[in-house]
Amino acid sequence: MAELRIVPANEASWDDVQAVFGERGDPHRCQCQRYKMSPGESWASVGWEELAFRLRAQTDCGRPRSRTTTGLVAYLEGEPVGWCAVEPRPAYPRLLLKTRVPWEGRAEDKTDESVWAVTCFVTRTGFRRRGISGALAQAAVGFARDRGARALEGYPMITEPGREIMPVELNVGSRSVFEAAGFTEVTHPTLRRVVMRIDFS
Repeated sequence: MAELRIVPANEASWDDVQAVFGERGDPHRCQCQRYKMSPGESWASVGWEELAFRLRAQTDCGRPRSRTTTGLVAYLEGEPVGWCAVEPRPAYPRLLLKTRVPWEGRAEDKTDESVWAVTCFVTRTGFRRRGISGALAQAAVGFARDRGARALEGYPMITEPGREIMPVELNVGSRSVFEAAGFTEVTHPTLRRVVMRIDFS
C-alpha cells in the first residue's frame, strides 16, 4: 500500500492513537484493555479514564527511545489509521484464563514469555477495507521476532461470504489476515474461532 508506514506505539503520539480509536464505539470504550484487565474488572467498573490511563502507560507514546511498548500504529500518507496490540502472551491476564479460546485442546505453559500474542486490530473509521489490518499483522511478525519472541499467536474469527459478522467481533482479526502474514492454524476450538501461530525457531 502506497504511503503506509507502521511504527511501534512508543514512536506515535498519544493523540494519534486516540484518533485511531475514535470518540465512540467499542475501541474508544475499551482502550484495548479487554484482555489486560483483571478477571474481576469490567469496562464499566474501571471507567474510560482509567482504561485510557493504562493504555497510555503501556504504549509509552511519544518516547521513541523506550524499549517497552504494547502495539503498533499504522499511518497512511501521514494520517493515523490503524492499531494492532502485540505483546508477550502473559501480558494479557484474561487471555490466560482456562476458559478462553486459546486453551481448548492445548497443553502448554501459558506463562511462557517467549510466546507473544496479537489480540486486537482497530482500523479507523473511513479507512477500512484497504488492507491495513493485513499490513499490521505482517508488521507484528517482524516486531515480535526482533524483540526476542520464539512464536507469535493470534485468535481470529472465521469470516464466510454471506455470513453476517459484527464489526466488534473482527477486533481479533480474521483468519485470512493471519494466513496472509504466514500464520498457520493450531487448533479450531469453536465454530467461529481458530488459533493461528507462527514459530520463529
